[in-house]
Amino acid sequence: MRVEWPNLPSVSTEDDRPRHASGYSDSGAFAAGPESYSGAGTSNLFDEGGYSTQSTTILPGSTPYDAITDEPVAVSRPFWHGGADLGLLVLRLVAGGLFIAHGLQHLFGWFQGKGLSALADQLAGFGYHDTTALAWVTGISELVGGTFVALGLFTPAGAAAMLGVLVNVIVVKFSGKNFAGDVELELLYAAAAFAVLFAGPGRVALDRPTPWYRHAPAYGIAFLLIAAAASVTVLLVFR
Repeated sequence: MRVEWPNLPSVSTEDDRPRHASGYSDSGAFAAGPESYSGAGTSNLFDEGGYSTQSTTILPGSTPYDAITDEPVAVSRPFWHGGADLGLLVLRLVAGGLFIAHGLQHLFGWFQGKGLSALADQLAGFGYHDTTALAWVTGISELVGGTFVALGLFTPAGAAAMLGVLVNVIVVKFSGKNFAGDVELELLYAAAAFAVLFAGPGRVALDRPTPWYRHAPAYGIAFLLIAAAASVTVLLVFR
């Protein structure tokens, strides 16, 4: 509001003090119009519709201030960084690539593999029945799950497929006589799949525009339950 008197300079009642980053928030608070001062419109004075939970960007060299106390405040920084993305990429490529190779060994006999018949015989030795069908399921799970994880595409489904296979392998191979039960390699694979399932694929992935990329822990829990249910079903039905 500007008040003018005859023969006197103009006097401004606007607060001309400079604003800090995250400082005074009165600008625009009373801009909703006269209706803001009457009846139900009063709530427009403090309309928070434009606010979000996103972190405020603070420009380099500026200092955030508390809007009430006008004191400098600490700003939380995101913990994620490029090193985490690189680490997840390497983890995905190695674990997923090795699972792809195992799937190709079991399905087609590639990479010095022995094919489906050898896998079916191995499953029979572990006490499974209907081993031909189970060998197909195992080989496809390895190939598809490894491909998804390596590409960062449908990552929760791929990691869950890997975990489903690994749980069965660990259960049937575990031995209490030796260190780590003779399943050290399987435990490492399972840990890699579990990490990708809950951390997500990282930014170097095809899943970036998807909900399961933005909410990896929630989808991780859901697909972990799916993997557990599939593993228990195979153990109970086929063994």
